[in-house]
Formats: sequence, structure tokens, C-alpha cells
Amino acid sequence: MRLQDKVALITGAGSGFGEGMARRFAAEGARVVVADINAEAGERVAGDIDGAVFAEADVADSGSVKAMVDAAVGQFGGIDILVNNAGTTHLNQSMLDVDEATFDRVYAVNVKSVYLTAIHAVPILKERRGNIINIASTGAVSPRAGLTWYNGTKGAVVTLTKSMAMELAPDQVRVNAINPVFGATGLTVDFMGGVDDPAIKDKFIGTIPLGRMSQPEDIANAALFLASGEADLITGVCLEVDGGRCI
Repeated sequence: MRLQDKVALITGAGSGFGEGMARRFAAEGARVVVADINAEAGERVAGDIDGAVFAEADVADSGSVKAMVDAAVGQFGGIDILVNNAGTTHLNQSMLDVDEATFDRVYAVNVKSVYLTAIHAVPILKERRGNIINIASTGAVSPRAGLTWYNGTKGAVVTLTKSMAMELAPDQVRVNAINPVFGATGLTVDFMGGVDDPAIKDKFIGTIPLGRMSQPEDIANAALFLASGEADLITGVCLEVDGGRCI
């Protein structure tokens, strides 16, 4: 059991990559806090995992993030692993057609959330020499046209990961990121411009040398390694789980 008795708080764990990580971490002995803004989805996942608990949370709201962290500490006594997975996007379209409210929401969910979880969870992680995994994107290092503002948020996550890793290293808190390629999540259709078109999907897959989309288990396996003691000397890394897309 690679995460035996570790407490893992995973945001956006009600579906997609977050759900995959919650299930994988639990299978390796972790006690999991399934955090999601969608209560129905989060409760479903937590209910399927022995010993897991659900915490409803809007990661763009400080009070909600604090309540989420407090719930994890209240239930399990602390946090060893924080996964900043919750994210959103705008439709794949001209950067000039994304309205200001959508822009603000994308940056709040994808970037401000990393700040808010740091404010409320890092003091606890320091106590237990825990670690943080931020879910970024291949869009941070090899951006696709039509997703400009989303790409910008993920570029910020990559830079934040490296800076956080440097700042928290003296406290023995590791910070790493994962850059998934186009994958099977609730955002897939938005990435394709709002249309579930097999031809568009095939075009995306055609840019991935290994020839397939990422799956939740792909990201979960990478996150498990980074969260485990096997990665004790790894910090500031942004691991591309992308089938070779960023080569």
C-alpha cells in the first residue's frame, strides 16, 4: 500500500481525472476527501469508496475552501496530499469571443483556487511534510489555438508549481504538477468547441503520437507516483502525461 493511512484531499473529484485519482489513491490505502462543487457527483464517488468522505466546495471561494480544509482536518486529523484538480474552460473559439465573465470564472477556478488552497491548506501540510499536486495541461507548454485564455491559466499553474516548490522546500513540502493531454473528462466537448463530433475528436487524437486520449487512470497512476514516498526527491516537476504530444 503506497499511501497507507495518508489523507488525500482531491478537488473536482466527482468525475473525470479527480474521480480516477480518488479511486486509485484509496486502493493504495489513502483516506480520501472527495471535494466537488457538484454535491450529487461528489457524494456518488465518496459513497463508492470505503472510508471516503465528501466535502462540497467552490474552489474559487475562500470561505468554501476553508470549510473544505476544515472538514478534512476534522474528519481525519490532517492532510498529507492536496490535489488541485478542479478546473473549467471556455469553449474552443476565437480568443476575442470569450466574454469577460467567462474569462474571470476560468481564471478564478483554475488559478485563484491554487492560491486559496495554499492559504488554507499549506500550514497543515507543513505539519505533516505533505505534498501538493497541481493538475495543469499540455496547453501550458504546447497550446492549441482557440483555447488561449484556458491555456494561460494552465501556464500560470505550471509557473506557480515551480515557485511553490522552491518556497516550500525548506518545510519539506513537495509541489509537482501533471500536464494531461486531451482526455475523457467533463470538459472534452468544450475543448472541441461545444460539439461532440467524432471528426473533431479524431483531429485532436491525430496530434498525439501514441494515438489515444488520456484516461482518468493514466493521470491517477502518475499522481500516485508523485504523491508517494517513491517521489521523495522530486519537487517542481511538471510531468507530461500526453502520449508524446509535447515532443
